[in-house]
Parts: sequence; structure tokens; C-alpha cells
Amino acid sequence: MSKKIIIAVDGHSSCGKSTLAKDISRSLGITYIDSGAMYRGVTLLALRNGLINNQQVNTEALLKQIRDCSMDFVSVDGKIHLYLNGEDVERDIRLIEVSDNVSYVARVPEIRQILVEWQQSMGKTKSVVMDGRDIGTVVFPHADVKFFVTATPEVRAQRRFLELESMGEKVWFEQVLDNITRRDSIDQDREASPLRQAEDAYVLDNSYLTREQQLEWALTIIKQKRPDFFI
Repeated sequence: MSKKIIIAVDGHSSCGKSTLAKDISRSLGITYIDSGAMYRGVTLLALRNGLINNQQVNTEALLKQIRDCSMDFVSVDGKIHLYLNGEDVERDIRLIEVSDNVSYVARVPEIRQILVEWQQSMGKTKSVVMDGRDIGTVVFPHADVKFFVTATPEVRAQRRFLELESMGEKVWFEQVLDNITRRDSIDQDREASPLRQAEDAYVLDNSYLTREQQLEWALTIIKQKRPDFFI
């Protein structure tokens, strides 16, 4: 069996799946890809070009923008940042305006098709851990290990609230909780690649786990599934 490994981490918004995926990446020395950042990047592109209004996306115009844009992940001070057309947009894609609109962009089938193709190409030649909404069900349905991460809406909202506060964003907890519950509903109910748990995914409710505890849990499962990778 090849030493190449594909790990899929799916889950609800603000559940800590990116944190888990990044920690797995560092522990195993494999590439981390944040698929959610790609959808946020496209959403930022739409907002900057006036292509989304009142939850409606100008799909045709946005598809042209996507095909003409460049999107790269770059290590900045030890952290992975998304670069859109050569600009570091990591901070901008985490702002509440993007969060409020990303689900409307991500539910467009034509946009998902383009980004899924980009994501699949990233895992063709190297080991990757990728997090998102449809990694284990659509992007890498044959991933070596699949995780589905969740936590209570209140816990997730509190984590996101503190993250936004640390960025200097003026938000209310109730606003963040509403954003998370709306995104859950849109992600789960959309026709194109809805958020759902893969049948062979390991479920992690990390509502009351530390970062270290969830990583230890995940690494134990990875070693059980692919012991050859550690030889």
C-alpha cells in the first residue's frame, strides 16, 4: 500500500474542524487544505464585485470571475493563508459579512463543481488532510480516514464570537448564533452536495474536549486505519 494518505474532515460551521485538520497536518507532516476558505474567497470576490445582493448570486458573472482568478494557500508566519489574485485575504474572508453570505455562494452547483475539481486535483499526487462540508462524501469519497466533527450550536457560537472579537469585529453573541444556525440549515438543505455525515466517518462531538484531546483521538483512529503510514 502506498504511503500516500487522504484524510477528510467534515462538520458544521465553527465546530473546530479546521483546528483539528491543521493539527493532524502538523503531526503527520502532510499538506493541509481549507476548502471552506476557498468558498469564502469566492464569496469575497462576489462581494467586492457586487455580484451578491439580498441572498441572490449573479452566478454567470461570478463564474467568469472564478475562472479568471488565482487562489493559492501560502504559509505566513507558520500559518496557512489564502491568497486571492496574489493578495493575502485571510483576515477578510473571516469577517462576518463573508460569513453571512458564504452559504448562498456555496450552494450554487456550478461554483461547487469548479472548486471540487480544484480540490480533487490537490490530492492526486500527495498526502493531504482537507476540511469542509462535503470532503468525505463528494471530494474524496474514498478517503483513507473520514471524520465528522460537531458541537452544540451554543458552543460553536461562543468560539466564533471570541474569534471575531479578537479580530476587532463588533458583534453580538446572538448575531453569531443566528449566523451559525442559518448556515447549518442552508448547508444541510441545499441540493448540491449538502452537508451530511459519510456512512464510514468517525463522529467527534468536541463540545467539551480540549484541542489536545481531540487530536489524540483522531491520531489513534488514523493509526488504526493506516498503520503502514507510520512505518
